[in-house]
Amino acid sequence: MPDVPEVPGVLDAAEVVATGRSIAAAQEESGAVPWFSGGHVDPWDHVESAMGMAVAGLVTEAERAYEWLRTTQRPDGSWPLQVRDGRVEDEGADTNFCAYPAVGVWHHVLLTGDEAFAERMWPVVRDAIDFVLTAQRERGEIDWAVGATGEPAGEALLSGCSSIHHSLRCALALAEHLGRQQPSWEVALGRLGHVLRRHPEAFTPKGRYSMDWYYPVLGGAVRGADGARRIAERWADFVVDGLGIRCVDDHPWVTGAETCELVLSLDALGDRDRARELLAAMQHLRDPDGSYWTGYVYADGKRWPEERTTWTAAAVVLAADALSRTTPANGIFRADALPTGLPLDNVPCCELEDVPS
Repeated sequence: MPDVPEVPGVLDAAEVVATGRSIAAAQEESGAVPWFSGGHVDPWDHVESAMGMAVAGLVTEAERAYEWLRTTQRPDGSWPLQVRDGRVEDEGADTNFCAYPAVGVWHHVLLTGDEAFAERMWPVVRDAIDFVLTAQRERGEIDWAVGATGEPAGEALLSGCSSIHHSLRCALALAEHLGRQQPSWEVALGRLGHVLRRHPEAFTPKGRYSMDWYYPVLGGAVRGADGARRIAERWADFVVDGLGIRCVDDHPWVTGAETCELVLSLDALGDRDRARELLAAMQHLRDPDGSYWTGYVYADGKRWPEERTTWTAAAVVLAADALSRTTPANGIFRADALPTGLPLDNVPCCELEDVPS
């Protein structure tokens, strides 16, 4: 098992292990990881928590989480949007949530080198991605949800599609690793990358949310000079010096998970100094047991909401791994060696040739 990451002056290895254990403490007997003990489970945050536990050395606990995904996947390849104590609370399916297991599975393969795990989880990833792509529109965007009756939501979200972009790249990496070529996924990824870079009108406006600001960078669709420009444009709107970043630009609260995702985005752009500063800044959310409070209202000095979430803790661990370059999976958000999909040239909807970032 690889070493546990540490970021000198910010987090040491023992603290990272404690954070991993705080996630595992909320894990249910079934392997599911809810937002917090007694909270609900969704596939995206469940996977993020599995990744965090694995990086912290809790591989057995992480594999229990992946086994929960394998045994609860529905025949169409999806998972319910929300489950609590094994009971489905929302039967709809969020396409981003259903795509994200591809990231977790590829992360775990990179981390452990476990070929049996890769083979066992391949059908899960294959069926999930095929389900997600049923909601892709001709231009390339993907509706954010599919209802219980199978109808797409009719609305695409920039942050969700950016995350799916990353998931598709990880799914293709797994497919190539196992020798299961998926040319239709390559086409879908090319179309999605194109619409993310060139067609902001395809997405429901959510500009007040920080996720719409940095997620095209985090998901790998926008990098390089374009990515740096995107981050610079709204830095002052979201970053609160010494505390982290706002979830929304019109309320005085900072949130830990979004701050750590921006850390990962900056690391992907090579902006490591500011990334480290932000990881250090959000440590005021750390509890003595290693868990992390979700957010902080700096206008009145109160925690909000009053919960310590597993996925916030996981985001901290993943950010520490990326910055420290510790485990073999530390570059998954930098998209190290991930497939880029089929480039789209001479797209009829654009006058300019689309060149992958």
